[in-house]
Amino acid sequence: MLLMGQKITLKTGDILFRERSTNALSEAIDNVTQTKEATHYSHMGMVEVEGDSIFVLHAAPECGSARVSLEAFTHPKDDTVKVYRRVTAYRLKKAYRKYITEALEKAKLMTGKPYNYSYVMNDSSYYCSDFVYRSFEKDSIFKLNPMTFKNTKTGEFHQGWIDFYKKLGMDIPEGKPGCNPNGMAANPKLKILGVLSDD
Repeated sequence: MLLMGQKITLKTGDILFRERSTNALSEAIDNVTQTKEATHYSHMGMVEVEGDSIFVLHAAPECGSARVSLEAFTHPKDDTVKVYRRVTAYRLKKAYRKYITEALEKAKLMTGKPYNYSYVMNDSSYYCSDFVYRSFEKDSIFKLNPMTFKNTKTGEFHQGWIDFYKKLGMDIPEGKPGCNPNGMAANPKLKILGVLSDD
């Protein structure tokens, strides 16, 4: 994996943030979760290095909570065609790396659970940032914040979320505690490593 000609050596516990795709859900997530860093992430997961292989533990609609290859994470299936999604690697700053081993164990215990489409936190299903948050929850690496589903520019509910929750038959969970990839990437306990190349 390269960034501007320099090799990025991923380590267990690194956090990968994937930029949004063109699908409606990905765009809706990105639209309502912008931070001052102006990142455009709609998905994330945690790295596990095992020998020469790199895996990512994450929660996604297509697989629920799972451990997948780095290739599968960076090239998710989109309408049956695998396409590259820009992925940026982050690493916990040194003072917080002691929590990685236990977080990885927790993440493995959560694999096999279904994806949480409601984004209301519960103990039987997870969404991507919720999965990473819970992995480190014991050590308070990440924080929950009131969720918003409103367009950051207009202050109105994003139409994608209106349609999404109408199909689920539930009210939009505005203000309920949650987390999202853009917000978690802005955590000062993380440092950016760089963008993974499509090599």
